[in-house]
Amino acid sequence: MSQFNYINELNNFITMDGELTKGPAPRWQKKLDLSAASTSFNASSMNTSRQKLSASFTNSQQAVPPGMLSGKTPNKKPGGSGSKTPGKGKAQTPSQKQGGDRFIPNRTTTDFDLGHYMVKQNEAKAENDGEGSGEESQPSGGQTSPTKNAERIKILSEAVKGCDISNKRILSYQTKAPAAPEGHMNPLKVVYSVKTPMSTKSGSRFIPNAPERILDAPDIINDYYLNLMDWSGDNVVAVALGSSVYLWNAASGNIEVLYENEGGDHACSLSWIQEGHILAVGTTTGTVELWDCEQMKRLRIMDGHSGRVGVLAWNSFVVCSGSRDGAIVNHDVRTRNHNVAMLRGHSQEVCGLKWSTDGKYLASGGNDNLVNVWSSANGAPHTTTDPLHSFNQHQAAVRALAWCPWQTNTLATGGGTADRCIKFWNVNNGQMLNSVDTKSQVCGLLFSKNYKELISAHGYIHNQLTVWKYPSMNKQIDLMGHTGRVLQIAMSPDGSTVMSAGADETLRLWNCFQPDPLLSKKEKSVTREKPSLLKQSIR
Repeated sequence: MSQFNYINELNNFITMDGELTKGPAPRWQKKLDLSAASTSFNASSMNTSRQKLSASFTNSQQAVPPGMLSGKTPNKKPGGSGSKTPGKGKAQTPSQKQGGDRFIPNRTTTDFDLGHYMVKQNEAKAENDGEGSGEESQPSGGQTSPTKNAERIKILSEAVKGCDISNKRILSYQTKAPAAPEGHMNPLKVVYSVKTPMSTKSGSRFIPNAPERILDAPDIINDYYLNLMDWSGDNVVAVALGSSVYLWNAASGNIEVLYENEGGDHACSLSWIQEGHILAVGTTTGTVELWDCEQMKRLRIMDGHSGRVGVLAWNSFVVCSGSRDGAIVNHDVRTRNHNVAMLRGHSQEVCGLKWSTDGKYLASGGNDNLVNVWSSANGAPHTTTDPLHSFNQHQAAVRALAWCPWQTNTLATGGGTADRCIKFWNVNNGQMLNSVDTKSQVCGLLFSKNYKELISAHGYIHNQLTVWKYPSMNKQIDLMGHTGRVLQIAMSPDGSTVMSAGADETLRLWNCFQPDPLLSKKEKSVTREKPSLLKQSIR
């Protein structure tokens, strides 16, 4: 029995049995009909037959068995579908639809007829060009014959008659994307903006990797143990170059010579008082000089050391001096007998001194690899004669010292070439919190006032400055440029700029801690009052 005779008998049997007398043909019969049909079906006729089938299926849903349209079981809930939808089938509220960060267009607003016409018009032009060149155009599987193409184009051209399609797109939407809510800010906008720093909440921010300005510093002394630069609260930088001391006004750019030594002598350390224009200068002869930089004259000379004074630190009206003789002297500049305390906790030259931000502790570092912490004497601005803590974990000289401004009991110390580590200490209990190997000599440390970060200055081998996250100590950036080791670093009064003095005889200004305008507005600078009382009381 042939295949077609078998099909006819089955049809007669189904009709006699009385089943499925209405509605579409069974699924297996449609498959056989399609397989027995001509193989010259094109894509257009296939789409038309599918549309008719779907329409007939829609009109006779009660006769269609479950699963006829697709292999998945339809959703039993009213209005549901067989496929899963986002949100487990829950309808979105209007606030959820409007709160998205992108526009999802509506398919019903697309003019598919116009797009289809434009596509077919281009195909017709291509076919006409092919006929004119002698090429044959024969229908084949998946292609539409030229005759049917011409009929469709004619129908579509009448449908869009009077419509200018020269400026139309094949896929375009008639409704525009809704405007962003009022006050909305795109968080990705700053990613492509070089001038705007990133928010610290995102874990990164923009840090310029080139110096904002470079100044010449001829004849600066390349000595690891000296401190030849300081930045005052009045925005004036003092720097010792050769036998002279210069003052550079960072606001106006004016340069003045404070004084010049005779006989080849030179300054060994410089330190500004916290407020005002008084500069302390340590000399090679073991004395400490006080200079009034507004009047450009020397006010006082204080002795107490047998070796050069390589480091100074102010706390109110007391200036502490560290010397090559291993001693630290607390000088009260208000009294004639200025020597109020002599600290002997180092066996070699003292090269680092730093008061904590609250004035309770003084940290000292020496060439004997020791770090000593001295507590203030009953709240006075000078210290006791016995150290509170003595740390000996460094393997080289300790010159770099920095107190955390938001954790006043946390001290950061940096070791020399044989050590290369930055260590953190809790001075309340004397415990080491962390130690990080920087792979190079640590010459300076500064905590940022605007971010929870710190910057370190280094010598051999890269002579770079490095910005670190604190307390994770993840490296943010290396600031390259110095061809010699960085001798010292100082910070501007607003905490935005760091100046580095290098052995390559240059001073470089790095705008690495600029406050983020997205987080906080820049505070207006307040003019500092001159400490006239202190000036009058210096003897």
